Amino acid sequence: MLKALPARFLVSPEPGGRRRSPRPRSLRPISAALMTNPAYFEVGRLLGSYGFMNITSYSSSQSGGFPNDAVNQDLSLGYSPEEIERLRVQDVGEGQVKIRLYEGRVVQGPLKGTQTVFKVYPGAIAGASEANLMALNELRTHAFLQSDARDICENIQFLLGAFETATGEQWLAFRDDGRYSAADYAKITSERQLKERPNFWNPYDRAYKLELRKYFVLRLLNGAMCGLVHMHNHDRLHQSLGPSSVVLNTVAEKNGYYLLPQLRDLAFSVDIGYSSMGVGALSDGLWRRASAAGASTPLEKRAFGVADDIYGAGLLIAYMAFIPFCEAGIMDGISLQRLLENTFRLDIYAAREYESLEQNMYCLEDDKLSEAVNFLDLGDGAGWELLQAMLNPDYRKRPIAEAVLNHRFITGALL
Repeated sequence: MLKALPARFLVSPEPGGRRRSPRPRSLRPISAALMTNPAYFEVGRLLGSYGFMNITSYSSSQSGGFPNDAVNQDLSLGYSPEEIERLRVQDVGEGQVKIRLYEGRVVQGPLKGTQTVFKVYPGAIAGASEANLMALNELRTHAFLQSDARDICENIQFLLGAFETATGEQWLAFRDDGRYSAADYAKITSERQLKERPNFWNPYDRAYKLELRKYFVLRLLNGAMCGLVHMHNHDRLHQSLGPSSVVLNTVAEKNGYYLLPQLRDLAFSVDIGYSSMGVGALSDGLWRRASAAGASTPLEKRAFGVADDIYGAGLLIAYMAFIPFCEAGIMDGISLQRLLENTFRLDIYAAREYESLEQNMYCLEDDKLSEAVNFLDLGDGAGWELLQAMLNPDYRKRPIAEAVLNHRFITGALL
């Protein structure tokens, strides 16, 4: 095991620690409960690396073309040309900042022995000024959400400490409550289906596994929405919500009862308190999109920001409703988003009708999307109903996070 590198501390209440130059007055002080001395940690093996997914623009929806002329003629979606021009969709891309992940543990203090996952942002030597902003924003957001020990949300990743190395790298230490993401689960499940399909000679066994899958996915979505409700209730947006930003403690569907989903990747989180509205280099794009959508007052901008997170959550629900229920290679997140946004222009019921048409064209046992459709059909189409509300082209008509959490589809009552 490697000891953490010598560091200049973000803040250092521990004896012998050195302080950085004073922060600007506008920044909130970091909670003293965070461990900022790297000697408190031990660093293990590299787990991997990834890039943040963030909303980079808000562009007009362009028609992606319908699958065939008949469908094109039948789907008169009821939008005027002016309404279609106002229909805007999120453009989500992978940012330039690459994050490294390491395993580790706490070796000193009252939390000694606690397993950790380190998230490492590139240092100043690599010219990572954006990375510094992201690291500080993520640190501040977690510190704020954890400032009251009586109000900690179990569905948000827990930050143990942070420090900066001599090379300018920012190290954030999170409690290791799981290393899989919802994207990992979806990939593993879809690949497993490809192998299992020829062996599904027992229909009862198949039905049992599908029930486990439905329960697991609904538990996952319920936990993710619990985390989002907590953030919104504390005036924070996520702004990077997707299958990779939901961490899981298990991907075994038989252990669904013990599943604990947690939101992570809060580097693009936005403070939507009225005194902070429109402030922050990382939130410039959000406020430009808010203005383009007609949100001008602080109240309207706040509503737009919440609705923007709900849109991201809607895409997450669509992803989890399709990818784990389809064989590998049939559908991916980008194709699904383009299908909903460009082909069907966010008319979710039109997408449902098209999928039903596709089902009728083939034998059910050969249809690759039938189980995804059946999942969203639960409760007389409750899943489609929820998606239509969350992905409504008019941000003013989208539900708040708490309403989504209490929806009959997300509560799992339909099972």
